[in-house]
Amino acid sequence: MKIRSITCFFNPAAPSSKDTLKRFATFVSQAVFRFNQAGFEVQTTRLATVPFPQCFPLLEPDHLLSQVQEWEAEASLNGFSYLSLGPALPEFPQSYAVIPALLAATRNVFFSAVMASRGAGVNLWAVKACARIITQNALLTPDGFTNLRFAALANVPPGAPFFPAAYHDTSQLKFALAVECADIARNAFSGVVSIAAGRKRLLNDLESAAQKLTTISRDLSSQFDLQFGGIDFSPAPFPLDSCSLAGAMETLGVPKIGLAGSLSAAAIIADTLDQGQWPRAGFNGLMLPVLEDSVLALRSGEGVLTIRDLLLFSAVCGAGLDTVPLPGGITPEELASLLADLAALSVRLDKPLTARLMPVPGKNAGERTGFDFEFFANGGVLPTHAAPLNGLLASDEIFPLKPRPWNGSSELGEN
Repeated sequence: MKIRSITCFFNPAAPSSKDTLKRFATFVSQAVFRFNQAGFEVQTTRLATVPFPQCFPLLEPDHLLSQVQEWEAEASLNGFSYLSLGPALPEFPQSYAVIPALLAATRNVFFSAVMASRGAGVNLWAVKACARIITQNALLTPDGFTNLRFAALANVPPGAPFFPAAYHDTSQLKFALAVECADIARNAFSGVVSIAAGRKRLLNDLESAAQKLTTISRDLSSQFDLQFGGIDFSPAPFPLDSCSLAGAMETLGVPKIGLAGSLSAAAIIADTLDQGQWPRAGFNGLMLPVLEDSVLALRSGEGVLTIRDLLLFSAVCGAGLDTVPLPGGITPEELASLLADLAALSVRLDKPLTARLMPVPGKNAGERTGFDFEFFANGGVLPTHAAPLNGLLASDEIFPLKPRPWNGSSELGEN
């Protein structure tokens, strides 16, 4: 188990933002020391801001570009590895179009864009805009790597510490922890005599770690007058078999992730996470990023795992479609149909989901990716089984969806 990120949240357009950065820099220095001392390795420290259109309502391109580059430099100067400037918003339509240029001009800045939200429903215009961003990003480098720094958001609230979904929405300065713990899940189901015993071990291990993390975090919160936003125990993997969440699912008894039985394994782990007692931030659900998980990458290369499987797993609690390699020739219209399904799933089930999709230039479905990145395990490019939407779904309409109520026998009509 490692702390993937200590993520700090603030408003960079506030008058005291430079002083805030210095304060955060002192905080994370002390926090890294305290967590390391307690046996938790801290991989990165990160900053997340309010949605960038709220800082730049006019979105004047030249000013926006220079300001974003300045904020990136200031974040680095104060010891932060990465900066998330939050999502483009439907009420600022032009905010979607500027994202590819901002990503091209920076190295460590992340963005997102809202395509669906609780109450508002699924915005088909925003779905299409996100699809255009993804296809434009894919052409910024020969390998399509820029899309690592962009996600389309559906129903995602502020305060999630994992990137690219992280953003802030209040005046209260705060921090939250993103935890890499797929190894804990894999170990929990190894060498036990029952599913119940594995679940108990997983829950005990997570709650034991959470207690230590929470005690330190609350001490730091008091010391630096910062709100502790909570912990995201979405069992994030690392591209080693020993730290694979898909490996944990296979340890439960699934012959290969993607085959029948995978959904049961996903539901068991997700339900166990739901029972955990700790201050919560973000998703606290399954995290199945194809290229960050060695077993997922392997199964994608074997043709066992499909994008439909990943959507299905998201239905029982997940982070959505993450680091999914797609054919380089995919069109914005084809991507939009996939994003629309994810958005509808999110709103209908009233849960946060994201899409971080990575079309790989020059690659076709079934071919192997060739990324040179220590946090990736190369796998197979997945077919999308997608075609452009037509008819009413091809419009720019916003359609609301309500979570389906379940009121038991009154719907089934018991006799």
